[in-house]
Amino acid sequence: MDTGAGWLIFGLPPAEVAIHPARRNNLHELYLMCNDIGAFVRRMKARGVGCGPVQRMPWGLLSLVRLPGGGAVGVYEPRHARPKAVRARASRRRRAS
Repeated sequence: MDTGAGWLIFGLPPAEVAIHPARRNNLHELYLMCNDIGAFVRRMKARGVGCGPVQRMPWGLLSLVRLPGGGAVGVYEPRHARPKAVRARASRRRRAS
């Protein structure tokens, strides 16, 4: 699905992968999605996991989760158009049985 301006999002079972345009090469980012960022941040903080404040972005509500190595990964509640979920098909080997 093209959500506009060349931002492609593909529905995968049970995840999504997005390919975004960039002016630089070798730029990689990983974001995880959730249904309710407020509830996610509260659960993480209850477990002692550091989360940054929730930021309102054009594409969703984002928090950065601190990783043990000192880095961070983004977790967001999407506000952008999303493709329909794709059901996994049985493999050929399973269908042949």
